[in-house]
Amino acid sequence: MRLFAAVLPPDDIADELAAAVARLHTLPGAEGLRWTGRPGWHFTLAFYGEVDDDLVPELTARLGRAARRGTPFALAVRGGGQFGHGRALWAGAAGDVPELRLLADRAEAAARKAGVEMGEHRRYKAHLTLARSRDAVDVRRFVEALDAFEGRTWTVGELVLVRSNLPKSGVPGEQPHYEAVGRWALGGAG
Repeated sequence: MRLFAAVLPPDDIADELAAAVARLHTLPGAEGLRWTGRPGWHFTLAFYGEVDDDLVPELTARLGRAARRGTPFALAVRGGGQFGHGRALWAGAAGDVPELRLLADRAEAAARKAGVEMGEHRRYKAHLTLARSRDAVDVRRFVEALDAFEGRTWTVGELVLVRSNLPKSGVPGEQPHYEAVGRWALGGAG
């Protein structure tokens, strides 16, 4: 299974972001980007890639422990940026970002301890991908527009293990399908 750990924004927060993204779609050059569909909006904590089925039970057990060690925290979608000269346009995070970073570190450590090959550790950068491009693109106008975006704060209360089903049809613009396969309350509450 192709898996990752994530924090998912609640529907009302996604509604706010959707309104901002709709405005981005009106900017010149928007048609040259591959926009991520709303069902794909998430803050990835740790990307696991293809995980052997035999490792999934240990991974889920360790993610449950990682979630219990955390506590609910405040987060908001705010601002934005880019990776790779416009290859990825993203919305940023504000609020208790150090707690989000700690949860990401725990999600990565859980996978390593479960035997999932994680590759080299990278410093976590909280982001929610909005659009991608195969080529380097000037996305400054989009980043500038995102600078003014300040979503409402919500309380992150769970860690989610998500399965990513890649498109198979070959239809241009088809999005991956995301499916939550595990959810754990932070701090063990709820």
